[in-house]
Amino acid sequence: MSFRRCDGPLAAGYDAAFLDLDGVVYVGPDPVPSAPASIESARSGGLRVMFVTNNASRTPDAIARHLTEIGVPAAAGDVVTSAQAVGRMLVELVPSGSDVLVVGGPGLWAEVSAAGMHPVEFFNEASPPHAVVQGYTADMGYPRLAEAALAVRAGAVWIASNVDSTMPSPRGLLPGNGALVAAVRVATGREPTVAGKPFPPLHREAVRRSGARNPLVVGDRLDTDIQGAVATGTDSLLVLSGVTDLAGLAAATADTRPTYLGADISALLEPAPSVRVDSEAGAASCGGARAAVVDAVWHLDGSGLDLARAACALAWARADAGRPLPDLGALSRLSR
Repeated sequence: MSFRRCDGPLAAGYDAAFLDLDGVVYVGPDPVPSAPASIESARSGGLRVMFVTNNASRTPDAIARHLTEIGVPAAAGDVVTSAQAVGRMLVELVPSGSDVLVVGGPGLWAEVSAAGMHPVEFFNEASPPHAVVQGYTADMGYPRLAEAALAVRAGAVWIASNVDSTMPSPRGLLPGNGALVAAVRVATGREPTVAGKPFPPLHREAVRRSGARNPLVVGDRLDTDIQGAVATGTDSLLVLSGVTDLAGLAAATADTRPTYLGADISALLEPAPSVRVDSEAGAASCGGARAAVVDAVWHLDGSGLDLARAACALAWARADAGRPLPDLGALSRLSR
């Protein structure tokens, strides 16, 4: 498998783009520099833009307001959160009006209520909740995790909004909801059902709300955005403005490899060049860049994304052929 060629702007080949937020549109409170203008241009060309996030802490209204404030005009209907996917799952899994223990932020509380359930904060042994829903919130603490563990141990249906182990911030990677879910998993010995990427419920919710027939998933994480796209047979664009670096991309397994690679979201407005891999010669090329492996040592000629595409495509070809992968330190330095 290698990157796919696209002769025109990527945005012209799809009817919708499902954009992740953290690491794609913004990092912390600030926009990725290219995001406002790139999204405006893609929309003006007819692309339906949906903001699809694993973060369940805020409501779609709050997210849309934040996007608008940073120069990306959005309405609540343009936002799809894992909390909304959780709400739909609750309707399918527990009776209407059930008590649901909510461990998370306002976005999760709102969707539990919208699903016709009764959100509660504490475990009641005399009347245990039918379900526990767990999502990220910045004020998470031991007491809330303890309530979740009690309810899960008592047999409640357990739904996690997402299991991202980390989340990007201006200071670096911080613990994500997956780290908090792990605490309840260790304490109970149970596994949650997951609504968010890479699992299908959130993708299905985005398709349902957008009406998209041929969407492009845009994300910065291999283990959520890209793996989720591969699992649903959807094309994807990995951007390097968030979590993933080139060393990580080069080591990606077949189920986490993107269709396209871009520096940031401006790649939506650009064509994607072809990448040629000569596995026998141990080399790959893209544009004027060439990557080769000779005697287990990388030889990199060129720069920029073309060199990144060539190096990653060669690494994938070697991995798929069962050949050893040279030290990826050279690619880590390239990504910086």
